[in-house]
Amino acid sequence: MTPHALFLLFAATCLGPSVTHAQDAPLVADVSENLVAITTGFTGKEILLFGATDGPGDIAIVVKGPSRDITVRKKSRFGPIWVNRQSVTFRDVPSFYRIASSRPLEEFAPPNLLSRFQIGTDNIRLETADDAALSPDDLKVYRESLVRLKTTAQLYDEGLGSVNTTSNRLFRTRILFPENVPTGIYFVEIYLFRNGTVAAAEIVPFNISKIGFGADVYDFAHNFGAIYGLLAIALAVAAGWAASAAFRRA
Repeated sequence: MTPHALFLLFAATCLGPSVTHAQDAPLVADVSENLVAITTGFTGKEILLFGATDGPGDIAIVVKGPSRDITVRKKSRFGPIWVNRQSVTFRDVPSFYRIASSRPLEEFAPPNLLSRFQIGTDNIRLETADDAALSPDDLKVYRESLVRLKTTAQLYDEGLGSVNTTSNRLFRTRILFPENVPTGIYFVEIYLFRNGTVAAAEIVPFNISKIGFGADVYDFAHNFGAIYGLLAIALAVAAGWAASAAFRRA
């Protein structure tokens, strides 16, 4: 069976009646896995997003990780060393961000809609309590630094992923998560564009979570930080003593 036929069978099985009755819902979508488990040997994960529409149109997809406050610091030279001089804290920043579409965005989506739905890194709304003390140019520098740092960490991608379509109804794309992907609830926003407007939208949530022994250690370290620190020191001292004793005997 060809890969194309396998995809049609997979979509029909997972989406069920939604595919054959797409006229009742102009857009339906789902992901191949609702839980991405991070274990000790986790090196990244790729999941499949797939769906169907009730007819022709362009698809734009935004993947967002859990929002967190992030502080960006500006370094200045102080003699022979670099020190942190000024910082800006951005509120509710997506910890992970990816976009994909069936065509280049500028070919089917007006700029005002891209801005409204925060499609593209330039359109992510980044709010900060410190913006009153910053000029627009300075704020732009901090914003660009934030996006650059996230991109370097492979958590943001300023490029455009590809959405493959079949028969103007079925669509699919793959989402790659790096090994350092943050945990939490993720949301995939799917937009169906027609004639320069959003004809339909769908949001699909899924979870990325640590499991197993590594998750237990992580939770213990965060919930009982002081005890974890003392245990780490005790283990380090014990390991050093054991190594010293073995060296003396040798």
